[in-house]
Formats: sequence, structure tokens, C-alpha cells
Amino acid sequence: MKFYRMFSESAKELSNLRSLLVTGMLIAVSYAIESFTIELGFAKINFAFLAIAAIGMLYGPTVSFFAGGICDLVGYLAHPDGAFFPLYTLIAMGQGLIYGVLAYRKLRLTAAGSANSRRFDLEMSIRLALARVLDVVLINIICNTAANYHYGFGVNGRTLGAMIAARTVKNLIELPFDIVLIAVVLIAVLKAYETVFGKQKAAA
Repeated sequence: MKFYRMFSESAKELSNLRSLLVTGMLIAVSYAIESFTIELGFAKINFAFLAIAAIGMLYGPTVSFFAGGICDLVGYLAHPDGAFFPLYTLIAMGQGLIYGVLAYRKLRLTAAGSANSRRFDLEMSIRLALARVLDVVLINIICNTAANYHYGFGVNGRTLGAMIAARTVKNLIELPFDIVLIAVVLIAVLKAYETVFGKQKAAA
């Protein structure tokens, strides 16, 4: 029951103007940083997943589910290169769902520097790391590769298994960088969000 309540609580955020404005801003950020990639020779680090992860963390699985789809649609409308493939939109919605389920309202912030604050940082880091691992394995490696194979993108005579194997190597090389990045950035985002909007709520 608690699991389903999380979705209903998240759905209420859709009627909150602040939630919609922040979500819209993060969707715009996702699109803006999509083109920023760090080339390391053996891997590429892209930061676009941070925005959808932040939406899931702040507003839950219902909001991040739809936000993931909107991010995909916005990207296509901005650069409509070829036909539209709705399967990729569904996959993007699944990505948002992962972050919303694992990170939404799981922990509360505590006083900076306290033992509870350090415990919060550790537990939230673990949750975010797990979310990123599931995102990489389920979304990047399995779903996106299967969609590419289904539509014939990058197949070049290879089997689905061969494509998954190649993508697995690439993603596993990038994963440690992603885990560090998501833990550091999103905990900072959450603390800043709670500081700004928590004070506003108290003042009201």
C-alpha cells in the first residue's frame, strides 16, 4: 500500500505550480546539457540523466514518468531527424520512473555536520547509485539496445546479444563516473532545494 501511495502523492505534485515550474526548468536543463559530453577516449560522460533524476528525487515517480517522456519529445521536436519512434519515448518514461521510485521522499535532511546528516548522505548516495545502476542496465543496455535492434539502428549484421555485449562494456566503463556524479550533484541539489523552499514554507 505504501508503494502505491507514493504514486498518488507524486501525482498531487502535478497540481502544484512550483512543482510544475521546477520540473519544466529541469526539463529545459536536460535538453540544454544533452549536447555537453566529456570525451575520455575510452568513454563518454553525459550529464543529461541528472535532470530527470532530480525530478524523480524531488517530485516522485508519477511526475518523473511523464517528465521523461516530455524530455524525449522535446528533443525530437527540437531536432526532428527522421521518423518519430514512440518506443524510445516509453523507454525514457521508464527511466524517470526508476529515479522517482528509488529516491522520492525516502529520507529527510538533518542538521549539517551531524551524525544523522552524514547518515543521510550515505543512504541517499546508495539509493541514487542503485537508481543509476538500474538505469544503465535496464534502460541503456537492455531497452535502448533492443529498440535499436528492433528499428535496425547500428545492427550491421550483428545479433542482439552482440549489440548488448558491446554496449555493456561501454556503459560499465562509464558507470563509476556516473555514480560519483549523481551522488555529489543530486545531494547538493536536494539540500539547496530544501534550504530555499523550506525557508519559504516556514515564512508563509
